[in-house]
Amino acid sequence: MNNLCADIGYRSINHVGEELCGDHVDVIEADDSSTVVVLADGLGSGVKASILSTLTSKIISTMISSGLSVEDCVDTIAATLPVCSVRGVAYSTFTIIQIVDNEYARIFQYDNPLVILLRDGKNFDYPKTELNIGGKKIYSSYIKLEENDVFITMSDGCPHAGIGMAFNFGWKREDIIDYMETFYDVGFTAKTLATILIDECNKLYGEKPGDDTTAAVIRIRKREPMNLLFGPPSNRDDCDKMMSLFFSKEGKHIICGGTTSSIAAKYLGKPVVPTLDFVDKEVPPIATIEGVDLVTEGVITINKVLTYAKDYLGTNELYSVWGYQRDGASMICRLLFEEATDINFYVGRAINPAHQNPDLPINFSIKMQLVKELSECLRQMGKRIKVSYF
Repeated sequence: MNNLCADIGYRSINHVGEELCGDHVDVIEADDSSTVVVLADGLGSGVKASILSTLTSKIISTMISSGLSVEDCVDTIAATLPVCSVRGVAYSTFTIIQIVDNEYARIFQYDNPLVILLRDGKNFDYPKTELNIGGKKIYSSYIKLEENDVFITMSDGCPHAGIGMAFNFGWKREDIIDYMETFYDVGFTAKTLATILIDECNKLYGEKPGDDTTAAVIRIRKREPMNLLFGPPSNRDDCDKMMSLFFSKEGKHIICGGTTSSIAAKYLGKPVVPTLDFVDKEVPPIATIEGVDLVTEGVITINKVLTYAKDYLGTNELYSVWGYQRDGASMICRLLFEEATDINFYVGRAINPAHQNPDLPINFSIKMQLVKELSECLRQMGKRIKVSYF
């Protein structure tokens, strides 16, 4: 094993007038050393396509999670999937990318647009072996991973974007490559890169997609630990223990809460220096403590972060807000969503008397619920999470 990890993100838009997407993406943690991403594209659009693509991806993911090899899954799917007698095409196409030990990738592609690999900022022409399984032509690839490799897999809605509108013959693969190369060095997350690609496809469709359109991106990066302290301990005698554990951890340190920051400042022997910059009227201003990467208010700020996290897992429409603003919540989002891979939460169980006022919408249970929900959102982003209570 190495110090690399796979950052995975995907985004879809539906065929205009359809409530369900005919594409489906599954991410499977097969074991401690293997992650599999499946993108399936069902024939047509709407309910039928959604069922076909979901079945295809679920069959593959179930087989892999049951310990079968990717080759066995491909054999089964290729032999099982029928071909439409009218159109002469498969009922569902698929792309499978398996990341093993964060050292190499195995790719199996059946009738979806070929996976794009960006390496060192440019398109990398990786080797492909043509297989014939169940009468179907499937491309297989084995690729040794390097830090900052970006894999872009998509349904055919991406190259079809703009047909008869912006382009005569759609958005060519080489043009998609040129477009995505411009974002390589920015350091965007996989989810943001997928969002950028799909948003551009949506524009080329005139915001009326003529096909279900999906992009799934895998970005190979180094692990980055992050530590967040939220609330004082229930027992005052545990303050030094909590601070000692928090500050001894590798990575950046975020402190949320007024009382918590005061305890940390006393432990470090440094003052809390408040700012009066209300960048966002809904988020209290940040402060600074020498030796701490970010100091913010507590419950209100974390609640805002949770709102952004839920959106990030969905349409990611609020990225234009938290991706650039300098308020506390936005800065936490950039650290947790974009930089961090391993996040340690240090959560104090002390009850703030001010929060027990029945006229205030804040209480102890809400604070604990915030931690629970935010942790779950971060896990769904592929982060490793550890929560310690004091």
